[in-house]
Amino acid sequence: MMPLAGHSVAALGTMAERPLARYLASLGAEIGGEVAGASFVIDDLGLAATKDLGIPASAVHVSVTTFGSGGPRENWRGGELVASAMGGALRLTGEPGQKPVKEAGDACIFHADMVAAAGAMAAHYARGSHGEGQHVDVSVQQVAMSRNTNGVLVWQFDRRKLDRAGGCIAYGRAKVQVIWRLADGWCFHALMTGRLGAPANRALSQWMDEAGFDNPMREVDWLAYNRSTLDPAVRATWESAMAAFFASRTKAQIAGEGRERGINACVVNEPADVLADPHLAARGFLDTPSGLPERFAAIRPGPAAAAAPAVHNGERPGPLSGVKVLDFAWALVGSITTKTLGDMGAEVVKIESRARPDLSRLDVQVSASSADSLDDKPWFAHLNSSKRSLTIDLKAPQAREVINPLIDWADVVVENFSPGTMAKLGLGYDDLAARRPDIVMVSGSVFGQTGPLAQEWGVDGTGGALSGRTYLTGYRDGDPVIPGAVPYGDVIVPYVMAGHVAAALQYRRESGRGCHIDASMYEICVQQMRPALAAALAGEQPQRMGNADPAVFFQDVFPAAGQDRWVAISVFSADEKRRLLAITGEDIAAWTRTREDHAIAAELQAAGLAAGALQDVEDLMERDPQIAGREALVTLDHPLLGPFGHIATPIAFSRDGMVPYRAPGMGEHTRAVATGIAGLPEDRFEDLLEQGIFR
Repeated sequence: MMPLAGHSVAALGTMAERPLARYLASLGAEIGGEVAGASFVIDDLGLAATKDLGIPASAVHVSVTTFGSGGPRENWRGGELVASAMGGALRLTGEPGQKPVKEAGDACIFHADMVAAAGAMAAHYARGSHGEGQHVDVSVQQVAMSRNTNGVLVWQFDRRKLDRAGGCIAYGRAKVQVIWRLADGWCFHALMTGRLGAPANRALSQWMDEAGFDNPMREVDWLAYNRSTLDPAVRATWESAMAAFFASRTKAQIAGEGRERGINACVVNEPADVLADPHLAARGFLDTPSGLPERFAAIRPGPAAAAAPAVHNGERPGPLSGVKVLDFAWALVGSITTKTLGDMGAEVVKIESRARPDLSRLDVQVSASSADSLDDKPWFAHLNSSKRSLTIDLKAPQAREVINPLIDWADVVVENFSPGTMAKLGLGYDDLAARRPDIVMVSGSVFGQTGPLAQEWGVDGTGGALSGRTYLTGYRDGDPVIPGAVPYGDVIVPYVMAGHVAAALQYRRESGRGCHIDASMYEICVQQMRPALAAALAGEQPQRMGNADPAVFFQDVFPAAGQDRWVAISVFSADEKRRLLAITGEDIAAWTRTREDHAIAAELQAAGLAAGALQDVEDLMERDPQIAGREALVTLDHPLLGPFGHIATPIAFSRDGMVPYRAPGMGEHTRAVATGIAGLPEDRFEDLLEQGIFR
């Protein structure tokens, strides 16, 4: 199924080699057409540089630039390192107290291209509604900032800042070690909160006991464990014991016995390991002429085409106005997917249960939140704008009186449970397609819906570790560090899912055929590492390179005046390097060390050189005119937390602007959805309410 078959893409600047072009090609579009007849025009030049090229009014025109089109820094020079610096990701990556280090590959640019893909497909769907193209504008800096939800919320509510965490992940109040040295390499492992992590945590504790290691976690009630509230001194004791245990294990033991025991650990792979992975082979992911990945998500076509569905007339603004989404998703991947669809105008009904609350309703990250409430978490609010909430016990047979009519109502079903979970509930794709042949279902998981690892459980860092991304982040003489110190797979997968949904909806409009979209975090992270895989295929053995990049003539991070202040500088030719040294002298660090970081960036940018301060969250939220001008935070009034800036979906549409609304309280819209959308009579609603179905 190729939803973009017959569409041509004019790629301007260097976009023909970018992930966005590969994404469009993976859906069947032809890359390399002329601007005059193009269905899509993609560029890394910006609107001002392309406005006189005669781009057709019917085309979807997508610009992805470092700072976005318009604003005081529209013409600043950039690139991956500068975008990461100015977007706040770079200063959070590396060992505490040491020089920051960039993430492996073009992480921020890849993320921005996936955001742009979602925007392009939404505009494509909108074109099918009203017949007009539009400009879709994406700023790599803004996209990089949007990833740091934790950093934004702890600054908003507690005026705290996250710091570099090395091999740890910072969850607001807690810093949890996740990279562990093995006898012959490294692995990724995290102790997760409550019911979500209890089985894996218990399995690790039992393995430590059986192996005869000191185990201070032996008597822990893992169902009650909360990573946000654990005493840091207790955590330090636990992690010391875990470090000793992991140092005695090999990569083969982690991949073999560890996986069999279900400890939720995985090996930190090198690129060559990725190429030889049996799971990817079983899914045919690298079964391409080049041996490199092409698809971003697998698409399983639905039953034979039926009559094309009517176009809904939506009341909300946005390119997906009128689209109806039934949301079974949770945590980050699912929540951001449906937030993106909802912010872009879709009507989203989120299915929840008080018996299994969303993780982001539980983590107490800031002082304004408590362990007693499911509705006072800014993390949930940031990730779940533009949705309504229905609480229901899906395991109760009576729930189908509400769920079946909602399936009939929906265009799209979104879920990111472990593969097979929806089928056990009678809500798998085959079940839904039997009832609604034209339904579009999208499933997000770590390993995908098929293959030998499909049933294995994982988290954001699993995809990064297995893909080679973690192995290649850090300095050559040090351990790998968590790339970005904030989620990555969790925030790029949603845009692949949202983009595929929009493309599938337009294809359904044309053909009447629905589909099942299978998005694997592991595979999408491998897509980001494609250049490293190409090097490994050529017989090279890619290693950590610090802040260097083989595609950039020279770049690094240099100290600036003040505590933990830095500036990133990239030069792309020998001439640029000469011009830089003419300003700084031969010792660049000596020159930068006595100057203020933003002043350095402004001076070098004025000289036509790419430079940027390593901004922290305060810089971004309080002092960055480009971020303010792009409305990267949209103020929404929360009933318990008051008004505060919510991270906006980082896409600007020239025609179909977005107007998000606040996240729902748990079950806030249960009655309205059950009686209004599902059509349940009021007396029957009261009966089911008394039976405890809506909980």
